[in-house]
Amino acid sequence: MDNRVIDHPILDKEEEQWVTITVDGKEIKARTSETIAAALLANGIRVHRYTIKRKEPRGIFCGIGQCTDCVMTVNGIPNVRTCITYVEDGMVVETQHGVGGGRQERHG
Repeated sequence: MDNRVIDHPILDKEEEQWVTITVDGKEIKARTSETIAAALLANGIRVHRYTIKRKEPRGIFCGIGQCTDCVMTVNGIPNVRTCITYVEDGMVVETQHGVGGGRQERHG
């Protein structure tokens, strides 16, 4: 499933470079010009993390890096704001549970 806007009258139509990122063990294609959140959305992935107390799913909310609903563990680093972090080839992205970094087990 690919929900990207490819042909738009205002956006540049220059050749995009495609990379592969791994999300929860599954490889997906992403454009170098897009954020992690945009790549996930284009591939039908809407849940980025689960809350610590109620285990509720969260995903994109503000889309400008002000909230923390889109945080995920990226290359082993928890709490990365995926809406403002651009994809890189070989990046490993994982759904985050709780606060990340292993601390959630003490609180959850």
